[in-house]
Parts: sequence; C-alpha cells; structure tokens
Amino acid sequence: MFRSLPSVAWELSSVISGREWVREGEREQGLVREEMETKMGEQRRVCVTGAGGFVASWLVKLLLSKGYFVHGTVRDPSDEKNGHLKKIVHASERLNLFKADMLDYDAVAAAIAGCEGVFHVASPVPSGKAPNPEDEVIKPAVDGTLNVLKACSQAKISRVVYVSSVVAVSMNPSWTSRHILDENCWSDKEYCRATENWYCLSKTMGESEAFEYAKKHGLDLLSVCPSMVLGPLLQSKVNSSSLFLINILNGNRESIENKIYNFVDVRDIADALLLVYEKPEAAGRYICSAHPCKISELIETLRSLYPGYKYPKNIIDVEWGGPDFSLEKLKKLGWKYRNLKESLVDSIESYEEAGLLVRG
Repeated sequence: MFRSLPSVAWELSSVISGREWVREGEREQGLVREEMETKMGEQRRVCVTGAGGFVASWLVKLLLSKGYFVHGTVRDPSDEKNGHLKKIVHASERLNLFKADMLDYDAVAAAIAGCEGVFHVASPVPSGKAPNPEDEVIKPAVDGTLNVLKACSQAKISRVVYVSSVVAVSMNPSWTSRHILDENCWSDKEYCRATENWYCLSKTMGESEAFEYAKKHGLDLLSVCPSMVLGPLLQSKVNSSSLFLINILNGNRESIENKIYNFVDVRDIADALLLVYEKPEAAGRYICSAHPCKISELIETLRSLYPGYKYPKNIIDVEWGGPDFSLEKLKKLGWKYRNLKESLVDSIESYEEAGLLVRG
C-alpha cells in the first residue's frame, strides 16, 4: 500500500525535527556538563582543619591527588612537625597552610574564605588525664567546632564534613552485647562525665551541637565516626592510636584485657571523608569502622607476622569485649576498606622506618 507524498513528507519532517530535538537536548546536556566541570574546576578548593594530624594528613594527600586546592589549618606553619605536608606531591602548587587556633574565629574564617567545602578534623586528644578537662578538652572541641561552622555559614560553604568518633556512639550504659550500634545511637553525655571520659564527652558534645547548629542555620553537615585508627604515619609526631599498637609491640604492657577493638585504616577513613563529601545523596552520620578484633587475635596475628617483638604476657579475659558497629550505611554509599593484615603490615613497616620499635 502506497502512502501519499504529503504523508511521507510529514513523517520525514517529524523524524528530522525529532532528531534535531535530540541533538539540541544533547547539546544542552553537554553545555551543562561543561559548565559544571568548569565550575568544579573553579570551586575545588576546600579547607582541612588540623591538617598536620594523622587522619588529616592522609586526607590532604588524597585531596591533592584528586586535583583539589587545599587550605590547611595548623598551629604554626613553620613548625617542623608540619614539614611532611609540604613534601606531599602537588603540595607546592595547591596546598596553602594557615596559622589558626580553632578558638580564634578570625583566623578560622580567614582559612575558610574562598573555599567551597570544609573538612573539620581538628580536635584535642589528651595524652593522659587532663588536669582541667573543661578548658583543655571540652571547650576547644565544642567552641572550636562552632567557630568553624559559623565561619562556614558566613562564607556560604556548600558542605561541611565533621570528623567525630565511634566514642560519640558507644559510650552508653544502655548498650549491651545484644546491641549492634548504628548511626542512630549516641553516647550518654552524663555517663561520659560521671566516668570522666573527657575525650568521649568532647566528641559527643561537639558532634551533637554541630548538628543542632547546622539544622538551625541551614548548613549541609555530615559527620564521619571512625573507630581505632591504624595505618602508616605521614607525620613525625606519633598519635595516640598508633601508640597503642607500638606499646603492644614494644612490650610496654605486661598485661592487657582481651577486649574487642574495632580497627580501621587511616587511608580508608580519608577515602570515606571524600566519598561522603562528593556524594550528593550523603546525609547525616556515618560510622567508619572495618575490623572488630579481640586483643588475643590481634596479638596472634602480629606474632605470626613479626615474631621478634615483646608482646604482652598476660591476656585477661573480660565478660563483655565491647560494642559491635553496623557498617551498612557507609558501605551502601560505595565505601570499601583494606584487610586488617595489610593495615598492620603497612603500620609496622612505617613504625620501623621511623625508629619507633625495639625488637626483643
């Protein structure tokens, strides 16, 4: 059956018109992508507070490797302990260090100016019992965080990632071995205070007040709560979680309780921080933990890898080893992590290179 010429002409016109519409749509999408990429290129400038620390140093390294320009806050840019930051690849072109105490609002605001995102990592970690915990631990953590958030509001920052800790999740007398702790679980502030767990209190107060501020002022805030952090050192000053492992290897602990510790690699934390920052759908809190491990199992693994060290002789059994954490929320976002053996080997090789270990 033959169709009329007008009918064929109309169909051809429709097809051509449709193709033009598709081409026009593709052109528009291409322009939008190009505009977004250009905008990203202009805006890929972020601030990392406490840039010289264990986690923050690896985050700075990752950000620079991904093409970001980084403003890093440190107490003193000329201090040798921050020298490792300047040695990171691309640091000379894209890393600016700012002298800033988190309690100095103007200094914090100056570091954040010109950035599109902020990673708030800086937080006081007491090396021992703090004589004046309110001023030494709580105030810097809480007031320092609020200073950062106020500066972010003023600078119209698009997203803030706050580094908290699982101690803001787990310190609660209500949790038992039956509980698997997730992002809805919070530490009990009064319990932290009564038991004088000042670091736990500072992290819990800092994170909860940060979310209250963000809600009130319309700030896009996310938090990541890491567990015990392992991994190779970039910085010269040994952090507390690395010291935990170093003390076990050096025989500084004759006895140790057979508790469950939840370990995560510092490089995997850096990956998690960038992941939640870059994923538009990310929201709220994220527990960042990878390997629950009893101390007896940890020591057995270490001894099989490095038999020459002086390990604790007495391992004391306990009724309940510790909490179990859900990793589902962060994993659903696409987070992956290294195996524990790789983290331990890389950690210990780093300690050996730094001269921190003494073989038996």
